Amino acid sequence: MTGIDVLTEEEWRAREAVHTRRMRAWTEPHRQRRSRGEKHPVLDFLFTYYSFPPARLQRWQPGPAVVLAGPGARRFLDRPGYRETADGVLLDTSAFSDRLARTARYTLSLLEAVHGRQARVDCFGLHEWAMVYRTTPEQVRHAQVPLRLGHSGTDAVVESLNVRCGHFDAFRFFTPEARPLNRFTPTRESQRELDQPGCLHVGMDLYKHAYKLDPFVPSELLGDCFALAADIRELDMRASPYDLSDYGYSPVPIETAEGRAAYARAQAEFARRARPLRERLITLCRSLLTLQGGHSSC
Repeated sequence: MTGIDVLTEEEWRAREAVHTRRMRAWTEPHRQRRSRGEKHPVLDFLFTYYSFPPARLQRWQPGPAVVLAGPGARRFLDRPGYRETADGVLLDTSAFSDRLARTARYTLSLLEAVHGRQARVDCFGLHEWAMVYRTTPEQVRHAQVPLRLGHSGTDAVVESLNVRCGHFDAFRFFTPEARPLNRFTPTRESQRELDQPGCLHVGMDLYKHAYKLDPFVPSELLGDCFALAADIRELDMRASPYDLSDYGYSPVPIETAEGRAAYARAQAEFARRARPLRERLITLCRSLLTLQGGHSSC
């Protein structure tokens, strides 16, 4: 990794404040809901399925090759991986461990494969429907939320449309009865071959790929990936079989031709938004792998 940026204390404190304020728009309501024992079927996913702690999400990190100048930067020395130099405080490249290198190498391989593909926008969010196909009320994932079409109506939609989910981390939650209806049988081993940029979960997972590189991911990139994941999650659940009107969400009724068209348009827009974030993550992984003599593909 070449080139070192030096940020004055005024500069890095300003960036820190912007990131913290931005992330608190999500983390603070989540904290308040938890204190009240409330569950949110849309937003909790960002903090439960994605396991990065809210406190770490809102904690600013400069990323590699950035020196934080000024006396206030010494507090970063209380965090793992930082060291002091004559110019200030920065991440120590020796803290880029073998584990992080393996993560970066796997992530890079997956991101490069996805990046070279055309987005496919014909799945219509049926993965959420397949997760409740032929279930009883007690088996529904979000049992506190009613199904818009009821159980029989939900089952009929799954049976009338072609289920085309290629993402393993969605497919693994399908009910046993729904799995044979899917065009694909994704596995963890086939993820590199099946993931594609139009998939909502592939877009959301950019956030996961980013936080798994912490603290070597700049918080601005992490925050951008989280914000995209939050927007995608909203569409994901609006297009689901759940009635979320009590939470202020109007449905995207994919059981209709108009709803499927609206879903496909939104899906294509998210694929467009995800592309530059994926490029930034690819560039970061390539740069990080130079720290241990890595290379840009597996």
